[in-house]
Amino acid sequence: MTATESATPSSDDVLVDRPRPEVALVTLNRPDRLNALTSEMLAHIYAVLEELGRDATCRVIIVTGAGRGFCAGDDLRDYHAPDWVPTEVGPFHSHMYQQKYVAELVPRMRALPQPVIAAVNGPAAGAGYALALGADLRLAAASAVFVDAFVKIGASGAEMGLSWLLQRIVGATRAAELVLTGRRVDGDEAARIGLVLQTVPDGEVVDAALALAEQIIVNTPMGTWMGKATLWSNLEISSLEAAIDLEARTQILTLGTEDAREQLAAYREGRPARYTNH
Repeated sequence: MTATESATPSSDDVLVDRPRPEVALVTLNRPDRLNALTSEMLAHIYAVLEELGRDATCRVIIVTGAGRGFCAGDDLRDYHAPDWVPTEVGPFHSHMYQQKYVAELVPRMRALPQPVIAAVNGPAAGAGYALALGADLRLAAASAVFVDAFVKIGASGAEMGLSWLLQRIVGATRAAELVLTGRRVDGDEAARIGLVLQTVPDGEVVDAALALAEQIIVNTPMGTWMGKATLWSNLEISSLEAAIDLEARTQILTLGTEDAREQLAAYREGRPARYTNH
């Protein structure tokens, strides 16, 4: 496979490329609608994530948007319940099926063995905001804007795990202000409050994400996977002692791999490591 070929079929609204042999670039591709989500597009995203999650050649996933937007949330003009929703149920039942389907996006990203980097190239609103928060790492372009759009359409400002994630990323007080007011956060402020790792000039955010991915893939696949999993688990764990116990078991697991021995040998010999996923 060449660096530009994809192991995952692209759809018109979700493109998948391999800009580096071990990095998948997933591009939301409805630029005329600022990459707002339809139910069909969401199904395509789920299919892409499922296939990439099973691809051992993929070490890092970068998510970005085509055109000038990252993701404007659900497309209110072109969103409907998925085809599998029972037709005989009432509107509240149908809406609940639909709500649960959309909200599954963040847990599915979290469950992936690969780190996910959100390269936020423009506006991220509503479901797009939650999508960015659900990534393991976030980078923003200068023109990026984060908006909790749910509260602006008469809904609660808490959806798709946003209220849980945002408090852990920027703190409870700042999260409360952003959820209750729905005000816009630009790229500079996002970096200042820790919402994103870094803000870069427009047109450079994917390159910055690729550079970050390169720093990740020099480490072992199992070590990276377990590091991600442990970070997420320890957000919810009950005590420091329980967190340390989980870390200890994970360390023994990762150090027992052939790749861990290869990484140490490569370091001692001053050469790049050659991992085999064993």
